[in-house]
Amino acid sequence: MKVTKKCDVYSFGVLTLELLLGKHPGEFISLLPSSIGENVNLKDILDERLQPYTLRVSDEIISIAKLAITCLDPNPESRPTMKDVSQELSKHRSNRCT
Repeated sequence: MKVTKKCDVYSFGVLTLELLLGKHPGEFISLLPSSIGENVNLKDILDERLQPYTLRVSDEIISIAKLAITCLDPNPESRPTMKDVSQELSKHRSNRCT
């Protein structure tokens, strides 16, 4: 394995999913290549300790989870840059404030 900036992006994806799932996402990550095309119901895998959330918060969680999953692409060249990730998160923050 060659250490590159794309490793940071992968780590961001792992950490983000760990926060959402409430545990290390190892098993989930191992299923990703086969399940990306399928519908993964986040409600079934999210940490049960998360407080009930509104539809708007649910939409944000889904967007962030999708972003995290793109960071876990097996091909490092297909992963977004951290700048891309930051811009996407900023866009969500801007939408929330309006």
